[in-house]
Amino acid sequence: MKKERSLFKHSVVIVTAVLIVVTASCLAANSSAQLDEFYTVGEMNKASIIMLSETGIVPKPLAAKIARGIAQVIAEGDQPGAKRPGDYLLIEPRLIEVVGPDASRIHSGRSRQDMLSTTERIFLRDALLATFESLNSSRDKLLTFAGGHIDTIIPAYTHGVQAQPTTLAHYLLAYAESLSRDGERLRQAYARLNLSPLGAAALGTSSFPINRLRLAALLGFEGLVENSYDANHVSPWETNTELASMLAISALAIGNFAQDLHTQYHNPVPWITLKKGPLTGGSSIMPQKQNPMGIEQLRTIASKVIGDAQATFFLPHNASSGMFDYRFSDQTRLAAADASSMYKLLGGVIDNLIVDCHRALEEVDADYSTMTEVADTLQRVGDVPFRIGHHFLSELTTYGRSQGMRPIEIPYEEAVRIFKEVTGGDKLPMTDVQFKAVMSAQNMVSMSRGIGGPQPVEVNRMLAHQCQRLEADRDWVKSQRTKLQDASTMLQRAFTEMAETGSN
Repeated sequence: MKKERSLFKHSVVIVTAVLIVVTASCLAANSSAQLDEFYTVGEMNKASIIMLSETGIVPKPLAAKIARGIAQVIAEGDQPGAKRPGDYLLIEPRLIEVVGPDASRIHSGRSRQDMLSTTERIFLRDALLATFESLNSSRDKLLTFAGGHIDTIIPAYTHGVQAQPTTLAHYLLAYAESLSRDGERLRQAYARLNLSPLGAAALGTSSFPINRLRLAALLGFEGLVENSYDANHVSPWETNTELASMLAISALAIGNFAQDLHTQYHNPVPWITLKKGPLTGGSSIMPQKQNPMGIEQLRTIASKVIGDAQATFFLPHNASSGMFDYRFSDQTRLAAADASSMYKLLGGVIDNLIVDCHRALEEVDADYSTMTEVADTLQRVGDVPFRIGHHFLSELTTYGRSQGMRPIEIPYEEAVRIFKEVTGGDKLPMTDVQFKAVMSAQNMVSMSRGIGGPQPVEVNRMLAHQCQRLEADRDWVKSQRTKLQDASTMLQRAFTEMAETGSN
């Protein structure tokens, strides 16, 4: 006991300096570089001793003594090159050396089980917010790029075949919508993730009157995983697989986008390419080549995110509850890290895209993708039933292609002839000028009337809406970061006040 008192007196001498170090450390509590198991155990120890003191489970003078010991152990672990054990049972012996056997009272009403569950949720919420920030950065670049191409007409494809003209902005906004839904899903997941298991103990709580809500607030959680068995043994596989699944869904869209870009390189004269630079690479043998390495890497990392996500399902699959197979978040955090890299590379690809607007329109004009609008116009102005117009234009397309003609090059007289053959003698209800005008891609885009179409007015509306949603998501992430920082500040303030009690 004398040795223990001597060690404690020594700790009191340095407590002020220790607390300054710990306070400074906690100001960056939500930085990814801070997050390891040693850090989370330290935060839980601080929250626990505050709660135990407030509830009277540990007398205040003893709680202050334990708090000073906690501060010293944390400061020792924060020294350059120091060991930072993540297992509480490897940290407790040092705490007992500093404080004495009473230090173990800090473990009243808790277990390594609920501490582990809490640690993994702290890790995951930080990973989610960091990934969300990367997502929002790529969304910003995508929307900015789309804003510059509202009038850029490009070919759109179904079944891998040119189908109809649209605009580049309209196409890009489809992916912006997808990324926006990813943000919505992340918000929803965060609400379920940012709940505290601490105080659940091993699985059935304890006989101590633990204030779980106070523990949750001190650690920045917005509520509890209420059922104590669920907290440790059921919910972990859900938190892991839910976040990983959302990132995999996002990766599907980004991989699809990358493949669309890559397909253009099959064309001898693509209309969209990457700038020559860090995201392209030459061939060791073929001097004419500039390989789109950035696009290939984007598709590869998107596939990796999907693979990471699948692994999170295999870990809990066929494991009985209470096992450790699914308790750790390492695989989910790997998916989040890969997703962050994916979003950053997506932003880099967008920054390096070159669009040849003339070439894109040339590719549209070389095919027959405006025929749907011609059929619609025949019905609208000539009262020609759509299926008759559809049949006429199918025959017209066959004729034009057989003659090696672009649509605009088909003689009006031939169109009149084919229409008569299809209808049994009816006259084509269009003049030569009307016929040529209605086949242009510009006409088809401008004539689009439906909500969500490629017409400039509607594209501008959707673009503005997406910009608003992006701003709202940025504000939301910022607000969550602020809440966590506020909780960290509250925790440290209460801990410092407790530790300083009776230190003189």
